[in-house]
Amino acid sequence: MALLTPVPGDPADPSALQAALIRAMDAAGPPVVVGTDPARIGARDIPPGTALVLATSGSTGIPKRVALTADALSASARATAGRIGAGAWVLALPASRIAGIQVLVRAALAGAPVATVDRTGGAAFEAATRRLPGGIPAFTSLVPAQVRGLLETAPEALARFDAVLVGGQQTPPDLLERAAARGVRLVRTYGSTETAGGCVYDGTPLDGVRLRIRSGEVLITGAVLATAYVDDPAGSARAFPTLDDERWYRTGDLGSVEGGMLRITGRADNVIVSGGVNISLDLVESAVHTVPALRDAVVIGVADETWGEASVVVTAEGAAHDLADARAAVQSALGAPARPREIVRVDALPLLASGKPDRVALRERFGGRRLG
Repeated sequence: MALLTPVPGDPADPSALQAALIRAMDAAGPPVVVGTDPARIGARDIPPGTALVLATSGSTGIPKRVALTADALSASARATAGRIGAGAWVLALPASRIAGIQVLVRAALAGAPVATVDRTGGAAFEAATRRLPGGIPAFTSLVPAQVRGLLETAPEALARFDAVLVGGQQTPPDLLERAAARGVRLVRTYGSTETAGGCVYDGTPLDGVRLRIRSGEVLITGAVLATAYVDDPAGSARAFPTLDDERWYRTGDLGSVEGGMLRITGRADNVIVSGGVNISLDLVESAVHTVPALRDAVVIGVADETWGEASVVVTAEGAAHDLADARAAVQSALGAPARPREIVRVDALPLLASGKPDRVALRERFGGRRLG
């Protein structure tokens, strides 16, 4: 089986990626591999029927290679069309992530064009919006930080869309109110690569998707589920258990379903989602510890007005001027989105009987701290 990667990493030519996806979904071409080196994947490792292998950003700091079938991709796209409509799309998200790829799939299934935002900023978004044809519905998919910026720089362009999907992190209530006041229809989405993209819109599952809460964790089932993690049978077994003769996906998120509406209350692991990027606080902390004055610091997640969540460094030794060194170390190791926002000084770090930092106590003390 031959493997295809249109462009490694973030595909620079979304039209080429879309064409490759269409061929793969029609079984007329090989599976598309995005975000990982295809040389590391053997043909025998890819489950039969796979149309796309997509690397995640890594909710535990280790990216996973998710195998998705044509049926899963199309089930997600068609369910989205059933909820918000079908039409043309503006691609303003990376085509190396499932939210961006689904923009391409939805437009292809609708036989409609995609206009790509070629750079950041309101002017580029407005230019892409102007390239959409008139007379048919128009849609786009964004993260909250993009919505916040475009409400300032291109509100008329945002209001042009029949719906604006917003996901990747919790959308602040004030942002929803501001968008509504400007005539922008935001649709909050929840999902992941393992569910072929967003599968819960405004708290309600898409058609064909069902939810279950087990031990506080949100589980999802439906035709949108990925087949497996490539070359990781143990991880696949943990993430996709069979319960009551049905295959489910364990999201790792804690939540509840009240009146048919999903409410997410937090992560089951030590991970934050900042600007749509999953960031392991353990890995951030390891990088921070390379700064001599912060070798005993603890990193926790806090709310952030712009990015949804961010990290702060709690220390009894470091000083404010050490923040620049910490941010540089984290950026070098993990990338800019993972950089901590500030340093918080305490007289002494709370410790467990084992001598390890009491992270629960720190989260209770500082977790409600808001940045912005």
